[in-house]
Amino acid sequence: MAAPSDLGFDPWDPAFLADPYPAYAELRARGRVHWFEPTNQWLVPHHADVSALLRDRRLGRTYLHRFTHEEFGRGTPPPEHEPFHTLNDHGMLDLEPPDHTRIRRLVSKAFTPRTVERLRPYVRDLAGELVAGLVERGGGDLLTEVAEPLPVAVIAEMLGIPESDRGPLRPWSADICGMYELNPPPETAAKAVRASIEFSDYLRELIAARRKEPGDDLISGLIAAHDEDERLTEQEMISTAVLLLNAGHEATVNATVNGWWALFRNPAQLAALRADHSLIPSAIEELMRYDTPLQLFERWVLDEIEIDGTTIPRGAEIAMLFGSANHDPEVFEAPAALDLTRKDNPHISFSAGIHYCIGAPLARIELAASMSALLEQAPTLRAAEEPERKPNFVIRGLEGLSVEVR
Repeated sequence: MAAPSDLGFDPWDPAFLADPYPAYAELRARGRVHWFEPTNQWLVPHHADVSALLRDRRLGRTYLHRFTHEEFGRGTPPPEHEPFHTLNDHGMLDLEPPDHTRIRRLVSKAFTPRTVERLRPYVRDLAGELVAGLVERGGGDLLTEVAEPLPVAVIAEMLGIPESDRGPLRPWSADICGMYELNPPPETAAKAVRASIEFSDYLRELIAARRKEPGDDLISGLIAAHDEDERLTEQEMISTAVLLLNAGHEATVNATVNGWWALFRNPAQLAALRADHSLIPSAIEELMRYDTPLQLFERWVLDEIEIDGTTIPRGAEIAMLFGSANHDPEVFEAPAALDLTRKDNPHISFSAGIHYCIGAPLARIELAASMSALLEQAPTLRAAEEPERKPNFVIRGLEGLSVEVR
């Protein structure tokens, strides 16, 4: 097992953030699990291990269904962070059975394949309008003009949030998601707390309005969802709506700009895609594998486990490196190469196991719609300049992507 100082894994180094994949290759070559002192986590870089651990019930997104903070050897979160934790800890992503099972089952009653499929024409039309505006202007920032407004509008439409109320959604989401980075600083926590309070207050009012006058939207569906005597509490509805917005657009926004930047840097692959739009489905999967929007996913060790002879005790935290797993040569042939025709592509960008992304079908619809519109309306689309990468590791994206249409 390598010493922390020579792992080559530095999630705060701009050079690492620009291209973490060579460091991942080194991690995989050195072993299956590594202790990383700066975050007190065990790093797991191999696809087989990550895939297995995502399904291993000895690990959990929370431990509070079995232990107190003290019993688990963890300190109580600072009281000033309570609004963030109340919001975050009642969402199904951060719960384990039986609460996770109950909430996911009830949410699934409202978030049905039919509900998602019904959005397809709206997504297609909106993507077309956004791209048409970009083309008319001769280019612009692909992130702010297409990648971002599309999924935000779609999930807001799905939830039933009026257009006039949608302005704060992206800033709230960005501030809350800042807490998912490694060792977030106090100012990041303060922003997340403020956004949690404001977003929760807004949704509480919207839920009250939908109770009086139900509509054909997801909030109304969450209110109505029940199974025998079980219903979602108001806090569970609020946390679910925030989770669906955050997870429902963060990954899509970053997959879009990461993907197009990868295409611009691989002109032969982009030319093949422009020549054959039937490659869009496999292109989406490959681009999500090639530059993974969510690089790391964490789990608590609820019961002692062993990885390659290393015992990891109860109370430890495991950091599963999705970006590394998606570049594992044991699973992907020539993983450093972008291959839009890749047939065997078991990437784990949408996670796996009971926490597999419930919004994956919607994300794929959105990514296909924007890609189709850009290929059809902007066949000469090209990068105007090299983009600046966000100084984040866990949620990987760009500050913007300036493009030209000639």
